[in-house]
Amino acid sequence: MTPTEIASAARALLTAEDTHQQVALLSLAHPGMTLDDAYAVQAELIAMKLARGRKRIGWKIGLTSRAMQEQLKIDTPDSGVLLDDMVFPDGSSVPKNHFIQPRVEAEIAFLMARDLSGTDVTRKDVIAATGHVAPSLEILDTRILRTDPATGKARIITDTVSDNAANAGIVLGAQRHALDTQDLRWVGAIVKRNGVVEETGLGAGVLDDPVTGILWLVQRLAAYGQGLKAGDIVLSGSFVRAIEAPPGSRFEADFGAFGSVSINFG
Repeated sequence: MTPTEIASAARALLTAEDTHQQVALLSLAHPGMTLDDAYAVQAELIAMKLARGRKRIGWKIGLTSRAMQEQLKIDTPDSGVLLDDMVFPDGSSVPKNHFIQPRVEAEIAFLMARDLSGTDVTRKDVIAATGHVAPSLEILDTRILRTDPATGKARIITDTVSDNAANAGIVLGAQRHALDTQDLRWVGAIVKRNGVVEETGLGAGVLDDPVTGILWLVQRLAAYGQGLKAGDIVLSGSFVRAIEAPPGSRFEADFGAFGSVSINFG
């Protein structure tokens, strides 16, 4: 994609968010679109939001489960940027019509205590740089149509990445844990919508260990001369299916001894 096409795609996504009118699949408009093109669109979109006064507070990792990768015919996770206006307090309510088609996932959040960057970062480095881990919910939304109505073609990885990896919100639980005291593979959650269990899962669903997701992100960011910063929040990837969040729904994620977190949709 040309710089003009990249900027145009980013503006369309920003307008879609502002107006709640989804745009057509970018993968159809730009059939030769690469993953690098998609990340360029994402970067331009984030730059536009920062120019509006938003602040970057961290990163999200997506498509970490094998099932989701097979569904989208990819073999790698993706990533997006967390901004300050995406944070919702635990137990709070999302205003009605705040999002277009929200969904919710349960994740383990990493709260970084030190900067972390470079291609030679190791698992031990990730553990040493992490201040705490915490239960969290990610709110997904899509500014791009999930399916093209004319062709029936579903969105693909380049659409999702361009759309900031479908990121829209984050809810952190109150509990904090030292990473070196936890085996995150065995940290699980029971996710309820309106009191009904919709999903259960274990941290092992995230690349066998959520720490591996953080390691992947640091190495991916290094290719762009970026890295994690002290104070960053990093969503390590969902270990449950994304659950639709219609108006009036309440979500509770019970992580057992690890903690809990909830959110309501007006």
